[in-house]
Amino acid sequence: MHTPIWLETEMKSFEPLHDSLQTDVTIIGGGITGVLTAYHLAKQGVKVVLLERDRLCQSTTGHTTAKITAQHDLIYDELIQHFGEENAALYYNSQKEAMAFYRKIISSYQINCHFQQEHAYLYTNQTQNQEKLERERKAYQKLAIEGALVDQIPFTFPHTKALRMDNQAQFHPRAFLKTIVPEIEKHDGQIYEQTTAVDIDYQPKTIVRTARGHNIITDNVIIASQFPFYEGQGFYSTRMYPSRSYVIGFTSSESYPGGMYLDVDQPVRSIRHIQNEDQTIWLLGGQAHKTGQQQQHTDPYAQLTQFAIRYLNSQAFYYQWSAQDYETLDKLPYIGPLNKRHPNVFVATGYRKWGMTNSAVAAQLLADLIIGKENPYKKLYQPQRFHADPDLKAFMRNNSDVATEFVKGKLSPTDHIKHLKPDSSAKIKQNGATVGVYKDNDHQLHAIDPTCTHLGCECNWNQSEKSWDCPCHGSRFNYDGKVIEGPATKNLDKLSL
Repeated sequence: MHTPIWLETEMKSFEPLHDSLQTDVTIIGGGITGVLTAYHLAKQGVKVVLLERDRLCQSTTGHTTAKITAQHDLIYDELIQHFGEENAALYYNSQKEAMAFYRKIISSYQINCHFQQEHAYLYTNQTQNQEKLERERKAYQKLAIEGALVDQIPFTFPHTKALRMDNQAQFHPRAFLKTIVPEIEKHDGQIYEQTTAVDIDYQPKTIVRTARGHNIITDNVIIASQFPFYEGQGFYSTRMYPSRSYVIGFTSSESYPGGMYLDVDQPVRSIRHIQNEDQTIWLLGGQAHKTGQQQQHTDPYAQLTQFAIRYLNSQAFYYQWSAQDYETLDKLPYIGPLNKRHPNVFVATGYRKWGMTNSAVAAQLLADLIIGKENPYKKLYQPQRFHADPDLKAFMRNNSDVATEFVKGKLSPTDHIKHLKPDSSAKIKQNGATVGVYKDNDHQLHAIDPTCTHLGCECNWNQSEKSWDCPCHGSRFNYDGKVIEGPATKNLDKLSL
């Protein structure tokens, strides 16, 4: 099977940063948030430098399901209950404006990015979740969200009720960004790939330090790297948790019936489609789990494939990929100043798998904060907010889970190398230290210290993706210990056996 369908669209390559420089704004993270923020600022004459430690728009942006929707699971009734109708309306309006932004930009530049308007559906087969859908529908009515409860959706798998949100959309993210990136350059924005930011100093000017020793003196910093590589006493490690989900792409003997669908039962599954030349590719996602906590002997791709065969008349399977995202304590993203001590350092994170619209919200909000323009969503998304309910319960639950994983990793049972089969892993003890070992199909052993270089949790093996994943904060490393995604910026130590 291939990589994500979006990555088949090539984008321009950029050189690494090879010298120190000075700028107005340094953006760290070349996903859709970073690119859109750079676009907004550069268009207004702000001198921008964008850093990406790998390739532009390839990580989470290249592994999305690419729904442009305000239907973010069951959220609006919960927002009304916890934060009031006014704040729930602000959240919805921010998402609606994000969708309007995409429509306007795609129309203005005539971007061929498979933009397609679709209704979005939440569906269930469980009685308790029917009641949740009914409460969510009442929330839609309070917030003037167009939609309806329906008894059926056009699929044969079991379901009893669905909630429709009208006139949402889907698109091809890299095809869209392939047009946006040149606009940044056109307005003198600078972009550097293969450039890892590792620290931020203040002495007295703000300095972004990179792994290769090239520094950027900057007035403002925006950390758009999904998880803040630099927390600056913002304690983001205690206020978010990472989750992975999986996607397969296939053809079906059936015609796709239209619409975008999301299961609110467990396990959650997502369905949409894309037209790829003369083929209709169905995208089935789901089987989510906390990063580094995948159940042993389970294969998310196999489970999705079995569902597609059983219910969706699948034929040929072409794609499979996974994605990672973070959930905040109150389910709203953190967008704004990193902390009160350093108001010129900004962050955008915690999109809860709804990165397309939240990226557009973040880009506009961050640009407004930089240039001093009023934005109605500033208070709603400010990172230093804290609510007694639900934040306190989520805080205790998440950090209890992190502590459990930290201790469990140090006390995990060990195997012996001689029992390893090809394409399998184990943790062993060597001179009193834990060693993570993977044996590839050529019987070659790859040994690493599984202690995460972020905050010292013990990484666990992810067989589906051949990676060492941190169960505490979501850092991921390949079988040789190289960082795949952060917040870690340093590789795991390679060891000899």
